[in-house]
Amino acid sequence: MFIEENRDGLIYMRSTLIGARHAFTTRFGGVSRGVYATLNVLSNRGDDREDVRENWRRVCALMGAGPDGCAVTHQVHGSEVRVVTADDRHAALTPVPYEADGIVTNVKGLPIFCFTADCVPVLLWDETGAAAAAVHCGWRGSVGDILKNAVDKLELLGARRERLRAALGPAIGACCFETDDDVPEAVTAYLGGDTEGLFRRRDDGKTLVDLRGANARRLTQLGLLPEKIDVSQECTMCSHDKYWSHRYTKGNRGGQAAGIVLE
Repeated sequence: MFIEENRDGLIYMRSTLIGARHAFTTRFGGVSRGVYATLNVLSNRGDDREDVRENWRRVCALMGAGPDGCAVTHQVHGSEVRVVTADDRHAALTPVPYEADGIVTNVKGLPIFCFTADCVPVLLWDETGAAAAAVHCGWRGSVGDILKNAVDKLELLGARRERLRAALGPAIGACCFETDDDVPEAVTAYLGGDTEGLFRRRDDGKTLVDLRGANARRLTQLGLLPEKIDVSQECTMCSHDKYWSHRYTKGNRGGQAAGIVLE
C-alpha cells in the first residue's frame, strides 16, 4: 500500500512493502516558481538552477544526505543498468558521466535516485538489506527488459529475487496511456504474450496500455513473489496537480524523483 507523507511541507509517497528509507516525490514542497512550482528536481527543463538545487537538497535530506551525496540515473529511455558505488556520488546540477536508466547498489548510506514525469519509477529492495535499485521504466526501456537487467545486477551484489520487494510508483495509468500499435506489439513480445487485461482497444484505432501492470507482470516472470510487489494506483496524467505529467503539460514541466537508501 502507498501512503502519503509530509515532511515540513514536502509531500511524498512511500510503500509499506519497502523496509528501507525511500520516497516517491510529488510537485509539493519546493521553492520553484511559475510552471515549475513548486518541487521540480530537474535542472534541464528551464527552471532556475538555484531553485532546483534547493529542491534537490530537500529531497536528498529525506534520505539523510546532502545534494552532492547521492547517485543518480542519466536517462536515455534505454535498458542499461549500472552498479554504483561511493565513487559515483554526484555533485548536484553537474553532468552525469554515464548513461543508465537504472542504477543498483549495495553501499550503505548511498541514496540512489531515478526521475519520471509519466514513466514508471520502480524501486527494488532485498529484504535483508543486501542491495537496492532505482529504475526508470519508460515503455522503450521496459520492453528492452531493463527490469531483468536490474534483477540480474542485484543478484550479482548478493540479493536474491525471492527476497526482493518492489514498489512501482505513480505513473501514467491505463486510463491515459494512449498509444499506436507499436507499443502493445512490443509489450506483447516483452511478456511472451501474457498480456491479458493490459490493453484496451479504442474505436479510433488507438490502444490504452497498462505499462505499470506490464512491468509488475514482468517482475513475477522474473521470480518476484506477487505479494512482494506494490503498485501505486495514482495516474500522473489524471493527477497532474499532484505529479508532473509530460503528456498533460506537453513537455512544459518539471520532474519528480524516486529514491532509496540502504542503512
